Amino acid sequence: MEYLKKLLSKSGWLSILESTIFIILGAVLIWNPEGTVKTISYILGIIFIAVGLYKVCNYFVSKGKNDFYNYDIIYGIMAVILGIVTIVYSTTLGSILRIIVGIWIIYSSLIRIGLSIKLKEQGLNVWGYSLVLALFMLGFGLYITLNTGAIITTIGVMLIISSAIDIIEDIIFLKNVKEVL
Repeated sequence: MEYLKKLLSKSGWLSILESTIFIILGAVLIWNPEGTVKTISYILGIIFIAVGLYKVCNYFVSKGKNDFYNYDIIYGIMAVILGIVTIVYSTTLGSILRIIVGIWIIYSSLIRIGLSIKLKEQGLNVWGYSLVLALFMLGFGLYITLNTGAIITTIGVMLIISSAIDIIEDIIFLKNVKEVL
């Protein structure tokens, strides 16, 4: 039972750390929206190109060894192409980022809704607060994902708000971990 308690506490603290990182990302998105998206797309593009070049080189270095199963050249070429596309279409990455962040918030809120249902089954009064916060998070996630006019700054604000809600809920959960077990 003590192991489970430590595991739940560790999970709660990791979730708080994750939410804090998202708050910082949200602040950066508000502070410099276009620059942030371009920087992220350039970094991703460079990473894809580097991995692609590594795979192509690896193909030629290992030529003759397990050639039947060696698709490194194909992976490498595709990664280089993906890297170039990511850099060239860096402005489009803002829309993709909006969808990814929105889906992540929706996922996180659905997990929280499930947790609040489990808290209710345990007879804990905190389940209602948890459910309300999770529903707010769900609304933010849906707004970001479905609103094509949502600009990067709005995403930053919503990311900060939903992460703050997530931290509040994690703190409530950590305070009640003893009662769950």
